[in-house]
Amino acid sequence: MASTHAEGPPHLVPSMTPLLHAVADERRPGNFADIAEKVEPAVISVSSKVAPQRRESTLDRPFGPGAPDQSAPNEEIPKGPDQGDQGQDHEASKAGQMTTSGSGFFISADGYAVTNSKVVEGGGTARIRTNDGKIYTAKVVGRDALSDLALIKVDDRTDFSYVTFAEQPPRVGDWVLAVGNRFGLGGTVTAGIVSARERNIEVTGAPDDLLQISAPINKGDSGGPSFDTGGNVVGVNSMILAAPSGDSVGVAFAVPADTARKVIRQLRDKGSVTRGWIGVSMQSVTPDIAEGLGQSNLRGAIVASVQGNGPAAKAGLANGDVIIAVGGDQIKGAHDLTAKIQDMKPGSSAQLGVLRNGNQRSVSVTVGELPDGQGNARGR
Repeated sequence: MASTHAEGPPHLVPSMTPLLHAVADERRPGNFADIAEKVEPAVISVSSKVAPQRRESTLDRPFGPGAPDQSAPNEEIPKGPDQGDQGQDHEASKAGQMTTSGSGFFISADGYAVTNSKVVEGGGTARIRTNDGKIYTAKVVGRDALSDLALIKVDDRTDFSYVTFAEQPPRVGDWVLAVGNRFGLGGTVTAGIVSARERNIEVTGAPDDLLQISAPINKGDSGGPSFDTGGNVVGVNSMILAAPSGDSVGVAFAVPADTARKVIRQLRDKGSVTRGWIGVSMQSVTPDIAEGLGQSNLRGAIVASVQGNGPAAKAGLANGDVIIAVGGDQIKGAHDLTAKIQDMKPGSSAQLGVLRNGNQRSVSVTVGELPDGQGNARGR
């Protein structure tokens, strides 16, 4: 017998539809122009001089000196927005130097500003242009190549427009507004969403998870801010996934506000960043490794090698040990362990949960200081 059920739509559909519209309306800004008008005065163009041979060392590798280049000839590769073969990001000068250009933003009325480390790698000063077209000289207070962040300072005024870092991280799907000096055109605004959080691009060596955003980022945008709909900085634009031509394909990465806040605080206090280090090379425990160890749900980082006379060696860690916790907190993998260790003060004690030959033990390691050049993808 044929069914006699009513043909109307399920009750769930009409009850859900208004709710979805309400959520979307709540999260969407009424007008991007209002946000842009609020934040643009704090965004600046930044340029500095750099010797060609020094700048070329960063152009040869999309992530800076020493990073492996494993891309195929036609493969899209992540790179800094100011790295490429075209545009005004690096121009030769008559003195044999090159001018590297990017973006930045004031974080205080008395002239402290944030940009990318690679934008001001050439020396102790930089030239900035504010939104109203005025030119100033800024001193480089400090740079941190590992996070690709730098703090600069203009001493001429105490009434600069400035912006603040967001207190809460954005959610995937939140709107973002990117403002920068793309292609040397001055203040340019684009919009997109947060595509993903906690992106770990291992080849950069950076310990920090990155925001992935869809707002178009191009040459000249390095060091510029990405804002939430309240006008707060949620990220510092650092690199893009670029086509072979160097053009943006709508995949950009930004240093999260919380990371930037911590780094900038150290740069302001002492001009450099200190990170913890224990001296091991490791990799995340994969499902195959976990199965091989007879623990299918195992998560952590397996030690591949221990640096001689380093903190881990002195504490008795050995190849094949699996580090599963730091200070009682479970870790998700090698990247998570790196972030936790580098966030610790040298001289402090790290209590590691270690699995060896199927037995769990606690190992106390006295944290050392990360040496220069040791912040690569596998050295912790």
